[in-house]
Formats: sequence, structure tokens, C-alpha cells
Amino acid sequence: MQKEVANKPEESEEVANKPGKKGIARLIAAAKYSSEGLTAAWRNEEAFRIEVILAIFFVPFALWVGDTPAERAVLIAVSLVVLPLELINSAIEATVDRIGAEKHPLAKIAKDTGSAAVAVALLMWFIVWGCIVIPKLPI
Repeated sequence: MQKEVANKPEESEEVANKPGKKGIARLIAAAKYSSEGLTAAWRNEEAFRIEVILAIFFVPFALWVGDTPAERAVLIAVSLVVLPLELINSAIEATVDRIGAEKHPLAKIAKDTGSAAVAVALLMWFIVWGCIVIPKLPI
């Protein structure tokens, strides 16, 4: 049986009126937390560093190899989509590791599915680039 969340008016008001920063101060704080997350991923996740370096190469290359704005947009999108998925995967792994060091089937499922999301994005990257670039090669 699922628990109802914020179903009653007083519960919704509590969520809406939670203490903390509001407005521009909240945006500034969120930007700071995002920066800290990117820094942590860069320092601690080799896969993230590799994917950022690849994106730095592939995004400008997409501007050169894409014949139409749509091609360029698709090439850039698949080059960048792996980055947020890698960040989410890292967050899942850190959360599971924080909960405990013991092996648990649900922990394995969480980590493996996060990794699978990144793998699917990398496969998409490879397929899209192949479909657009290979026909342009003088073969």
C-alpha cells in the first residue's frame, strides 16, 4: 500500500513554506551546490573526467561535421547527455555507499541500473555519430 504524500492542505502548506533561502538567494545557493557537485565529480570520478574531455572535443567537431542545424544539435545533444547521467550515477553510488558497506541485492541493482543508464547514453552517442558521420566519409 502506498503512502499518500502532501495530500492534506496543511501538509502542502508545510512543504511550500519550508524554511530556507528564497528567491535570488536560493538560486545563488543552488548554483554553489551545483558547482560543488561538478567539482566533486571531476575530482572523484575518472569516467566523468574522460566524458568531459570527450565532450570538449566532440561538441566543436559537431559544429564542423554537421551539415544542418538539426544535425549539429543532435550531435551536440548526444555528446552532452552522458554527462548528467554520469552525475546521477555518481550520486546513486555515493548514496548507496553512505548507507552501508555490506553487500545487498538492492544496492547492486541501484548501482548497476545507474551504470546501465550511462552505458545506454554512450551507446546512443556512438550510434548517432556513426549514422551521421560514416555516410560522409569518402569510402
